[in-house]
Amino acid sequence: MNDGGGAAGAIAALRARVSRQVRGKDEVVDLALTCVIAGGHLLLEDVPGVGKTTLANAIALAIGGTFRRVQFTSDMLPADILGFAVLDQGQVSFRPGPIFANVVLADELNRTTPRTQSALLEAMNEGQVSADGETRRLPDPFLVIATQNPHEYHGTWPLPDSQLDRFLVRTAMGYPSREAERDVLRGLSRQAATEGAVIDPAGVRALREANGRVAVHAELEDYVLDIVAATRAAPSLSRGASTRGAEALLRASRARALLAGRDFVVPEDVRGMVIPVLAHRVIPRAETGPDAATAALREVLASVKSPV
Repeated sequence: MNDGGGAAGAIAALRARVSRQVRGKDEVVDLALTCVIAGGHLLLEDVPGVGKTTLANAIALAIGGTFRRVQFTSDMLPADILGFAVLDQGQVSFRPGPIFANVVLADELNRTTPRTQSALLEAMNEGQVSADGETRRLPDPFLVIATQNPHEYHGTWPLPDSQLDRFLVRTAMGYPSREAERDVLRGLSRQAATEGAVIDPAGVRALREANGRVAVHAELEDYVLDIVAATRAAPSLSRGASTRGAEALLRASRARALLAGRDFVVPEDVRGMVIPVLAHRVIPRAETGPDAATAALREVLASVKSPV
């Protein structure tokens, strides 16, 4: 997969494969694939039973590699995720935890304590785990797809800012359309879950390399920087996006361009990724509802002049 055509074919196959299992959610599927292509992690936030786990499973199946699902609970410890040392016949050895997989589904991440949530920070940021006095590399590619219930649900701990910042994209599933729900009732999504992978881990790495080669004009770099600067000055926000947020926005914009079949970024790519990438990285000055950050970012976009 050394050329744009190879990347386009792989992306089309991934999109078709995942969409057969996650029906009627093209925008959400594309955001998930953005994380796959850009080398980021995905946070799915919504009420139970709308397909969050189905999407995560579909992505894992489509890209091949190893897959582990972790159901987070309030009594879980960091060692349950990272691994621990065991004594076996007089020898001490390290038993890897479920984090050592290409795709890790962190199901209901906000049901575990902040201490255990923090166990994922190094893994998500550095692609490695420090445990039992040693640093161990994680498989490449490494992708965390986390789900969380809305914070008002009983028994949840809001994810700290440092944890949220590790997710490239946060999005919600929403309820499916009537026809998509009918397909679920007929078992069509379950049939798609038996299909094999359309790409392997090496193919994912090649897609990420292709993403790094997507051209970005200097004016579009300025556009990203202007948007980020505007979030810091916005009266409706008490905290704007960080430098890491700016880097994430540009990386996701490149992936959106690839998904559209282009090897260069256009302003629409940047605008389309502002809310999924930045809404969980900014803090509204006055919390007026779950969409306060989204509304503030729309005001920011309206105030920043776009390149032609």
